[in-house]
Amino acid sequence: MRSDRVATVGFRLAYAAVFAFLLAPVVVVVATSVSSSTAVSFPPEGVSLRWYAALTASDEWLRAVRNSALVATGTTALSTTLGVLGALGVRRLDGRAADAVTGLAVVPLLVPGVVLGVTLLVFFSELGRQQELWTVVAAHSLWATPLTYSVMRATFSRFDWRIRDAALDLGATRVDAFREVVAPNVTAGLAAAALIAFVVSLQEFVMTLFLSGRGTRTVPVVAWNSLRNSLDPLVSVTSTLLVGAVLLVVAAVGAAIGLDRVARDA
Repeated sequence: MRSDRVATVGFRLAYAAVFAFLLAPVVVVVATSVSSSTAVSFPPEGVSLRWYAALTASDEWLRAVRNSALVATGTTALSTTLGVLGALGVRRLDGRAADAVTGLAVVPLLVPGVVLGVTLLVFFSELGRQQELWTVVAAHSLWATPLTYSVMRATFSRFDWRIRDAALDLGATRVDAFREVVAPNVTAGLAAAALIAFVVSLQEFVMTLFLSGRGTRTVPVVAWNSLRNSLDPLVSVTSTLLVGAVLLVVAAVGAAIGLDRVARDA
């Protein structure tokens, strides 16, 4: 019917408009990163890689890129491990107890980043361990772990645990059974959890602003400090690199496992 065709076309146009709206900021950032102008402007007056060369000559930005990579990697490892362990532990609880634990696990997501940042700053200052990379990793894990826990709990709910039990009956230890039987069958869930943790850490700003120091600032913090004074094209360059890093990780996960499986388990 004609009305059905009109509705279909309208839906597709609306879908395309939303997609274009989401993609527009990325296009602007990438375009301004290759601008030949000394000021950030769109559309760019000319195309040049001068700001990418300037980035490689800036110790502050290179240190920030390194710190972001280290913190994101550490957060991914820590929060994924904690999420897996938490999801495994909840399996032994009954319905109400499991719901209560899950409720407590997601509490950090409900606390504003400013509150967590100030609280963690006071706590680590009392220990004399403020402005260190591992404190930033711990802070990012507060937000990443509830997400990895939720992903892994959903993943484990679809796993046939009788296979693991059979491995235990055949003499495997719990660690061996998880490594040899469980992990290979929940690879997509593990990849999805790790990917979410990596992205959360890479873009987190508020808590990092409180906890990082001159030598431990990440890219979002350095970008914010830079934007306070002027609209620096290096911000566009580093933002483009962050987007590229996320796309590279997603592509690697997709090539190794398949994006359909990761999206289904995420």
